[in-house]
Amino acid sequence: MKKNYDLIVIGTGTAGSSTAQACKKAGWTVAIIDRRTYGGTCPQRGCDPKKVLVGAAEWMDWKERMAGKGLSGDAHIDWKDLSAFKKTFTEPIPENTEKKFKELGIDGYHGEAKFESDTQIRVGDDVITGKKILIATGAEPVKLGLKGENLMIHSDDFLVLEELPKKIIFAGGGYISMEFAHLAARAGAEVEVIHGGDRPLEQFDPDLVDLLVKRSEQIGIKIHLNTRVESVEENGSTFTVTGKKDDTKLTFTGDLVVHGLGRAPALDVNPEKGDVTLGEKGGVQVNEYLQSVSNPNVYAAGDAAETSAPPLTPISSRDSDAVIQNLLHGNHTPIVYPVVPSVAFTVPKIGSVGLTEEAAKKSDQKTKVTYQEITDWFTFKRTNEQAAAFKLITDANKGTVLGAHILGDNADDLINHFSTAIRLELTFEEMKKTIFAYPTAASDIGSMLNEVK
Repeated sequence: MKKNYDLIVIGTGTAGSSTAQACKKAGWTVAIIDRRTYGGTCPQRGCDPKKVLVGAAEWMDWKERMAGKGLSGDAHIDWKDLSAFKKTFTEPIPENTEKKFKELGIDGYHGEAKFESDTQIRVGDDVITGKKILIATGAEPVKLGLKGENLMIHSDDFLVLEELPKKIIFAGGGYISMEFAHLAARAGAEVEVIHGGDRPLEQFDPDLVDLLVKRSEQIGIKIHLNTRVESVEENGSTFTVTGKKDDTKLTFTGDLVVHGLGRAPALDVNPEKGDVTLGEKGGVQVNEYLQSVSNPNVYAAGDAAETSAPPLTPISSRDSDAVIQNLLHGNHTPIVYPVVPSVAFTVPKIGSVGLTEEAAKKSDQKTKVTYQEITDWFTFKRTNEQAAAFKLITDANKGTVLGAHILGDNADDLINHFSTAIRLELTFEEMKKTIFAYPTAASDIGSMLNEVK
């Protein structure tokens, strides 16, 4: 079948769905394609189901911290029940997403999308033509080229495990490995993390990560640093991971090995046939309007686009806002990213926004660095938190916050307040004028600012 559209969207995640719906409402004819179930990564096999599972791990951590301080009795995570609860969030997504498309009159296609030319896409036996094409295909685990790579499961697979193995090895020490390691450990699994660098979670502040590593080890997670994964072998019902630290060969054995060694743009769409040039990181090379530099008919958004922004869901939303404007009204809305907060949902959480201490040292600005451990502050002491700290990078002349880094149970919410303050360039005095309910975590913001000398 051949059919023509004003817009073809490849990918039904955050960016793809938003753009398809907006253009359809503007009167365009729109087709949308996905090789997987409709709805994208975040709500089905990413952020949302992960946080549902992590909620149980947080409760277990509370129980253990408060033992002998008011909480007693045995409790554990029932993985099957937790997984069933998680499915109540994920299972309705594909049907609801497809229903929404049909209600709007968006033509949905299921299958692999491949460029046939600069304006044509093949999906199975169908070849469809689009005046404009949006690539919003997201990311996938990076291909490693390791022996036995196929024996590792991916984050998608981990989130649908019906049973939790007794011992799990996580290859890599990024978001995926550390978040799932904390979840698995609190669910009763023996956990080891193998990371090639000096510290896990390298995107976050080193001092806070050091505290998190200590806390991780306290709950039984073994973290092996400066150790490069070289191969995976299957031995009956177990797996052996071979690693190398300096010149020393190391082996690790577990019931499951999880690939947490990075993700890359998912662009198995024959981009060369569509005259779509890829960048150094493997994403679509785009201009300031998120338009392909080599094919003006094509735009890209989210993880599929090669931009300066981190691969986070809010970035996909921001990208789609710009793409919608540029598709409907011509290129007039350049993509601009404000400071972007990020959080790793370990237990405790760790958050970051803005300038790092390392970047501050290289900056021409006169800056101050304020670091303090705060487990003795009321917010954290009342629940016997074992690791909590903050670091602020401030402008010594203007009295504004340039960067904020927080470790603690409420880091995910606190970091958003600092994100707003940095974007608006609020001074300490302006920030202190806000009255927060007390006692809450947000009421600690003033106390943090008071520590800046």
